[in-house]
Amino acid sequence: MWTIFKKEFNQFFFGFTAYLAAAAFILISALFLWFFDNQYNVFNIGNASLGSFFFIGPWILMFMIPALTMKMIAEEQTNGTLLWLFTLPIKSTEIILGKFFAVISILLFCLLSTFLFVLTLENFIHADQTLDYGAIYNGYFGLFLLGSLFTAIGILTSSLSKNQVMAYVFAVVSCFFIYYGFEGLASYNLLGSADYYVQKIGSYSHYQQFLKGILDTRDLGYFLIIIALLLQFANINLQLKK
Repeated sequence: MWTIFKKEFNQFFFGFTAYLAAAAFILISALFLWFFDNQYNVFNIGNASLGSFFFIGPWILMFMIPALTMKMIAEEQTNGTLLWLFTLPIKSTEIILGKFFAVISILLFCLLSTFLFVLTLENFIHADQTLDYGAIYNGYFGLFLLGSLFTAIGILTSSLSKNQVMAYVFAVVSCFFIYYGFEGLASYNLLGSADYYVQKIGSYSHYQQFLKGILDTRDLGYFLIIIALLLQFANINLQLKK
C-alpha cells in the first residue's frame, strides 16, 4: 500500500495538482463567504460562524474530488499499467487503499488550508466574544468524513470504467445522490413513515448532525461503514479484472 500511496502522493504534490485543488477550494469558498453578495456571505449573515462554509463545502467537493479520482483506476487500465501492477507482489486491496489515502491527503490539505477563515473570523469578532470552536472543529470533521465518502465513490467509479470522463460524470451523479438525493426523495413524503429510513440512507442528515455540534457514534459509524463497503466493491471489481 505504501508504494502505491507514495507514487500517487508524489504525482499530486510534485505535479502541483494538490496545490491547484487547494487554491480552487479556497478561492471558491472565499468568494461566497466574503465577496459575493449572497445569503452565504458572513457580513450579510452578521454572525461569526463558518456555517456557510460547511454548507458550500460539500458542493465544491462533490465536483472537485471526482476530478481527482477519475483517473485513479481508469487511467491505469487505458495505459496498460494496471496489468503491470498485477504482476507485482501487491494485493488489490493495497492498490485501492494506496490510491484512496493519496486523495485523502489532498482532502486534508484543502481543509487545513481553509483554517485561514477561522483566523479571519477571529479578527472580526468583538473582544468580549469568542468563536464556538467546538462547532467549527466538529464541522471540519464532518466535512472530512463526507469528503472521504466522495473519495470512495470516485475510486469505485474509476474502477468501473476505462473512460475517465464517464468515471467523472458517474462519480458526480453518485455523490449528489448519496448526499442529497435521498434527502430530497424523503422530503416529498411519498412513503409515509419509511421516509425517515430513506433519509438516513443518505449522508446529508448524518452530516448535519456534525454541524449541530453533535458527535454521535451512529453518524460516525454510517460514514465508516459506507466508505468500507464502497472500497470493498472497488476491490472486488479490481480482482475481477485480473
